[in-house]
Amino acid sequence: MPPQPIVYDAPTPEPRASDAETLRNEILEKLTYAVGKDPIVARNTDWLTATILTVRDRIIDQWMESTRDTWRTSKKRVYYLSLEFLIGRLMRDAISNLGMMESVREALASFNVELDDLIEREPDAALGNGGLGRLAACFLESMSTIKVPAYGYGIRYVNGMFRQEMSDGWQVELPETWLAHGNPWEFERRESAYEIGFGGYVEPVQQPDGSVRQIWHPAEHINAVAYDTPVVGWRGARVNTLRLWSAQPVDPILLDRFNSGDHVGALEESARAATITRVLYPADSNPAGQELRLRQEFFFSSASLQDIVRRHLQQYGELGSLPDKVAVQLNDTHPAISVAELMRILMDVHGLGWDQAWKLTKATFAYTNHTLLPEALETWPVALLERLLPRQMQIAYAINAMVLEEAREKGMEDEQIAAISLIDENGGRRLRMGQLAFVGSHSVNGVSALHTELMKHTVFADLHKLYPQRINNKTNGVTPRRWLMQCNPGLTQLISERIGSEFRDDIEQVIKLDAHAEDKSFQDRFAAVKRQNKERLAAVIRERLGIAVSPDALFDVQIKRIHEYKRQLLNIMEAVAQYNMIRAHPEKRWVPRVKVFAGKAASSYWNAKLVIKLINDVAKVVNNDPAVRGLLKIAFLPNYNVSLAETIIPAADLSEQISTAGMEASGTGNMKFALNGALTIGTLDGANVEMRERLGPENIVIFGLTAGEVEDVRRQNRSSREVIEASHPLREVVEAIGAGVFSPDDRSRYRQLMDGLYEHDWFMVARDFDAYSAAQRKVDAYWGDRSAWNSMAIRNTARMGWFSSDRTIREYAEEIWRASHV
Repeated sequence: MPPQPIVYDAPTPEPRASDAETLRNEILEKLTYAVGKDPIVARNTDWLTATILTVRDRIIDQWMESTRDTWRTSKKRVYYLSLEFLIGRLMRDAISNLGMMESVREALASFNVELDDLIEREPDAALGNGGLGRLAACFLESMSTIKVPAYGYGIRYVNGMFRQEMSDGWQVELPETWLAHGNPWEFERRESAYEIGFGGYVEPVQQPDGSVRQIWHPAEHINAVAYDTPVVGWRGARVNTLRLWSAQPVDPILLDRFNSGDHVGALEESARAATITRVLYPADSNPAGQELRLRQEFFFSSASLQDIVRRHLQQYGELGSLPDKVAVQLNDTHPAISVAELMRILMDVHGLGWDQAWKLTKATFAYTNHTLLPEALETWPVALLERLLPRQMQIAYAINAMVLEEAREKGMEDEQIAAISLIDENGGRRLRMGQLAFVGSHSVNGVSALHTELMKHTVFADLHKLYPQRINNKTNGVTPRRWLMQCNPGLTQLISERIGSEFRDDIEQVIKLDAHAEDKSFQDRFAAVKRQNKERLAAVIRERLGIAVSPDALFDVQIKRIHEYKRQLLNIMEAVAQYNMIRAHPEKRWVPRVKVFAGKAASSYWNAKLVIKLINDVAKVVNNDPAVRGLLKIAFLPNYNVSLAETIIPAADLSEQISTAGMEASGTGNMKFALNGALTIGTLDGANVEMRERLGPENIVIFGLTAGEVEDVRRQNRSSREVIEASHPLREVVEAIGAGVFSPDDRSRYRQLMDGLYEHDWFMVARDFDAYSAAQRKVDAYWGDRSAWNSMAIRNTARMGWFSSDRTIREYAEEIWRASHV
């Protein structure tokens, strides 16, 4: 019998005071009674915890009120399922959104404690790697800001992806121990624990009405235990929940085995469970790694769906209204197994028939696609799924049969049907997770206008023909609270002084700044803020790398995941060309540049790791060559994370967004840089296309092949040999790197990397090189007219308001989720 719906009615507490004196007293009380420290001997880490707990109390009041409001009004909830949530440090975000920055600063100053010192002490939560996870974090904050009731669901990684260090220029992966000293933001919810099964067999059970219900009997069980973190919106408008799952054993220790002397075996179950939530993206280049990745994805998907269904039944007592009260967004293919798992829960656990379960499932799910790269559209071996998730694979087969029958009825050809099929029969049978997410959702969205159009004609071309109304576009955005107001307070204050503070509540009001772009006095103040930010970054580079850079130089920045399609290789090769030109033509007036790189390469991605080594090898030569006269410096900052980005982005003059056209779904780094007054050099890829439209082509530097031209070159299978041989600067670079000029300890280190450009230049590094180099010289010319540069930089900031995650989430809420918001 389903649980009876409950009526939630509780008094709303009076809001706590947030003046400096009240905060001072509460911080001291937390330090004494929660941390257990006398202020005389307390260290900054103790003050940090006491301050977080004090701020957290105020968040909790609003958190509970937000939950009460959702229960009272029966508002539709949004559930955002993502394998990553790159939330970064939370204290400054929370204090700023609550409007308590100055009062907290004053309260701490009375103890001779600097708030900024505490902010730097807080560890970054190791819950993501790149743009996918940071987008999820921006979306959660925006959902709280515009009052969309929401939960984010993910995994509580103990060690994240890895902490990146450098050893002789090579990436070294070490555990990220962000939870070593606890996490004062989170709450363990022991009552919200669910059993997750793996393996076993499926038993058909005859029901009294003659129907057959399939019952899955897993061979292995693991508990998923919830840990909740509050996510506060701007001005404390609403507080939503990030719920992360921790894997724990059903039996922590098999005592009989332990007492019999099998001490290791007795802890085997505990170790197996802990493995699931230990590391983000374990290497899947071997069968064990693939199985662990699949276990992770099913683990958090199943736990989340069980929690969602439990909450819905608790409030409403029946499942027929599920799509009316629940919207589940699948962030990429990682949670795609949710489609089969929700069907199992509805049919096998709650007794619904296939037709009703399928109708509810499709109406509940929506899917966001983030990539056109085939390797990123996950597929899993059917044999692995049949062994690990036998019931879910049965359901996937049934869904596939239904979809293919529909395709046949609509007269589709065999070739189209094969492309639509959830089962890829080429080179070993595999379940296509992108197809599963597509057919099991009522909405499938891309994340930029170009990406969405390419989806319709590439990876989902035949599914689009079968379901022509399903694909839609939701261009990404970033939260202006973190990516302007918090990371760049100097610019925020300057904007407020010039156009008023309304933009803090409605970022699109920043367009008013456009009218001041030609004002010389404002340009000077804008440039002064930028220089202060560059001085701060220069200090970080000097402290971490021992490299002295001038804040008067042009800061040229590429910070993102290291991947061949993002073309850090193109960037460093052009730097080598510039190095050659500086030495060959010392009489010219060269623009001083500091080229900043940061980003992690996946642990099993050899070519990406080799590019990191190349950047560091080139840096070693260029930075120490007296002939360069300090005109070019190269710095690779290790362990890129949100906090490092918050220092780099406000300091950037030039933003490198140079991916191979047609391969970057959107990008959000491009938006953050432009919002902070950096000019973009990039291809017509991802959101660069829409940025160009809104910034004006005169305020962005575009180069290179278009997505259509890239496709033509690939279709014709044209070699790049003639391109390389026809370009003297390019040939000189390829030959120098390939011959070991930058790797005297191993002359052959980069030979294969360079040789590959002649015949297998899939990412168009050689074909775009001359256009990229010419674009960089255009940047030099712009930099030479500092007033014109400042005007362009101001217009970049002024015209980026539309690229806010608030706008994106409003579009999701209105057009996909049908959820209330403000």
